[in-house]
Parts: sequence; structure tokens; C-alpha cells
Amino acid sequence: MSVKDTKIIMGMPITVEIVDDLASQNDLEKVFSYFRKVDEQYSPYKESSELSKINRGLPEDLWSDEMKIVLALCEQTKQETNGYFDIRHEGKLDPSGLVKGWAIQNAAEQLLKDGFMNFYIEAGGDIQAHGKGKPGIPWSVGIRNPFNTNEIVKVITIEDSGVATSGTYIRGEHIYNPHGSSQKVITVKSLTVIGPNVYEADRFATAAFAMGSEGVIFIDNLPGFEAYMIDDRQLATFTRGFEKYVAA
Repeated sequence: MSVKDTKIIMGMPITVEIVDDLASQNDLEKVFSYFRKVDEQYSPYKESSELSKINRGLPEDLWSDEMKIVLALCEQTKQETNGYFDIRHEGKLDPSGLVKGWAIQNAAEQLLKDGFMNFYIEAGGDIQAHGKGKPGIPWSVGIRNPFNTNEIVKVITIEDSGVATSGTYIRGEHIYNPHGSSQKVITVKSLTVIGPNVYEADRFATAAFAMGSEGVIFIDNLPGFEAYMIDDRQLATFTRGFEKYVAA
């Protein structure tokens, strides 16, 4: 039996669908509860979150072990992307570019531990899929036109993979080039990255977007990843292996 639901958490729609037998609404609620916990801890907008307390000066010895791990992952990503992934802006920490994918991945791993094999989790356009959507048929994911969000410009199919999109058409110009005097990225409108899981896809999509038009080249040289970029001239550029994911 298939179960599916959507809740607004972390300021965005989060959808979970499980198509395995024995799946229930309670299994969906378990996932949503986890995302609420993540929001309470990592939201830069909630005064009571641990992240907000850190930005107000909470001493490091009072940070949770999990927070230290997440911030270490952010630093690792910064090193792996030549500094283009940077959670420091105007003196504050904001690990949102990693936390969303990390949380989706954690939720997916919990569903796997609970014995489910065919499901997807989507949060604000970032997706982790496992197994099939229907018997023998992979999950389908649409890439939106950033100039007309009602239009799907490409449909890709994935099984045990993650997809993440960084773009200006949902949240506006919110990603900065850390090497460009905090200049907002304006030449790229959307960059969709396919990776081995959503955590990896999300963190590298954020960094690649900050690189501007060079970002798709960065992904092209990253083993196991593919990307599809739409620029400010409405032109699409994609990596050499992207076509293998495009639905026939």
C-alpha cells in the first residue's frame, strides 16, 4: 500500500511517499517529526535554536556533539570546493546549504533501517529516492524552468540516488560567491545536481552554484555526479554523463 503526505516544515514543503506494503501514516509522521527536530536545532530564524544561540555567542564547549559534526562537515565541504561552500556570512553561521540534504539523507537511512525499500523524500526540491516508484519503473523527477516554474524542461529518472537544485527562482538571490566580495550569483538561474545521495548532491550543488557559470564544469569533473544548469540567458548546459538520466 502506498502512503504519501506533505507537511510544511523548515519553511518549505516536505513530501514523503512510501510504496512498500505495510507502510502507514505513522511511518510518515516519524519522518516529519525528525525534520521538526532538525528545524528546532538548526534554524537560523528561530531564536531558540542551538544555531541562533551559537550566533549570539554560545561558548563552543556548550555546543552539542551533533552540531560540532555538522559544522565539521561544512568545513570539509569548504575545503573540497576551494572555499566556494562557506557558511560564514556577515559574521554569522548558516549551514542551511548542507543541513537540508544531510537531514533528508538521515531520514532516508531511517526508513531503510525500518525495512522500507521503495520510497522518496523531497524537501524544498531536493530529493532522495530509493528503489522504484512503481513495479519495474524508477522514480521520475522534473527539472523546472526557472523563468516559468510551471514548465518542466527535463524529466530524469533515478533509483538509489539524490537530486538537489540550487537556484534563485524559489528563494531569490541568496547564494553568494565567497571569493567575489560577497557578490550575489546572477549569471546562473538554476543548477540541478544528481549524486550518489542527496547529502552529497546538495552540498556540491550549493558550492557549484556559487561558482557561477564555472560550476557545471566543477561537477563535470566530480566522479559520480552530473548536473544541468540554466543560465541568465535561458541557455542550458549539462555534464557529459547527464543524458543517461533523462527519461526516454
